[in-house]
Amino acid sequence: MYRRVGKNFSGQFNVKNYSKTAEGSFKEKLKDGPNFEDFLSEKIPKYDGKLKLDKNDKSRLRLPPWLKREIPMGENYAQLKTQLRDLKLATVCEEARCPNIGECWGGGEHGTSTATIMLMGDTCTRGCRFCSIKTARAPPPLNPEEPVNTAIAVAKWGVDYIVLTSVDRDDLPDGGSNHIAATIKELKNRTNILVEALVPDFAGNETCIKTIVNSKLDVFAHNIETVERLTPFVRDRRAHYKQSLKVLKMAKELNPNLITKSSIMLGLGETDEEVETTIRDLRSAGVDALTLGQYMQPTKRHLKVIEYVTPEKFKHWEEFGNTSGFLYTASGPLRQQDEARLPQLVGPEVCHRQHLDQQQPGGHVSHRPQFRSSTVPSVPRSEFQRPGPCLRLRWTRSIINNIY
Repeated sequence: MYRRVGKNFSGQFNVKNYSKTAEGSFKEKLKDGPNFEDFLSEKIPKYDGKLKLDKNDKSRLRLPPWLKREIPMGENYAQLKTQLRDLKLATVCEEARCPNIGECWGGGEHGTSTATIMLMGDTCTRGCRFCSIKTARAPPPLNPEEPVNTAIAVAKWGVDYIVLTSVDRDDLPDGGSNHIAATIKELKNRTNILVEALVPDFAGNETCIKTIVNSKLDVFAHNIETVERLTPFVRDRRAHYKQSLKVLKMAKELNPNLITKSSIMLGLGETDEEVETTIRDLRSAGVDALTLGQYMQPTKRHLKVIEYVTPEKFKHWEEFGNTSGFLYTASGPLRQQDEARLPQLVGPEVCHRQHLDQQQPGGHVSHRPQFRSSTVPSVPRSEFQRPGPCLRLRWTRSIINNIY
């Protein structure tokens, strides 16, 4: 073995011959180095930094290693961004400064780029203290072409599951419910994908909620955001803890077979007892799917992170949610990887409930179905709960084809 160690004045390279002793010492050092199994494991590096602020501490916590993400870039990312600009569509990924944008827009490990479309513009009438979306008392008027443009964009992505969200529009008589419903109907008319709509509370207006429920959406989502004690400090003054529970319960009562979903942010100063109470309240309201994630301070003018919750603690909340009776619980610091499995688990359930609606309109599902219908393929219980990565979205597509 030889190595060039430098140039002499004549321009020739000096060559040094490695001895067997040097080579042997190098091999000895390798014995104490990482092995192949270390690269395959999903162990999180030990972090000795501070994870929780003390009382009256005005400093900011440093970001732990499990929350760090690469700078968003790549061909898929640029292509999707251009497409959204051309169609004049806003996304919550950009407006809320989501840390998962690189993985979602870049395609992640599965190679499918997708974004969460934010309907009704990029300006909200509310000013929650955790959200970086622009606010105004009188935002610009709605774009009447947005429902069609959204359907065109989603059809090009070729995905089986799409999430629609929106800003709050308290300035509109219907809160924008008819606009959201029109978008969902346009998607259903052009594609056969499953649609999840993350909607505002519409100030608890039953007519607005009924408009959304009757739009043929598959998953009705409304976020409770935080525990009851912190709600007045975290959310806008027009948002209330019990009002959010009422909205979720109302949606379930209007259509018992509709899957409902909600989300909780952790790291704002809540206690374990408060989180447990919130989870039980959501389940009592009939919520089927629950997600928990780490609050990330978008800018310096927003609420500070009080605590960075460890991955082990998120695992605890996932187990607590599953034992509380939820159809599915996604819990993680950056829950994108866990929530990406939601279509695999909720998708078959959605299609099964739609099938029951056709057989028994208005019927209530009081048990966990296991696809006993002759038109729906049977899936083992163990696979229904925890499918492998290779099964991503296959059930959803195959079951839709069988039913429709």
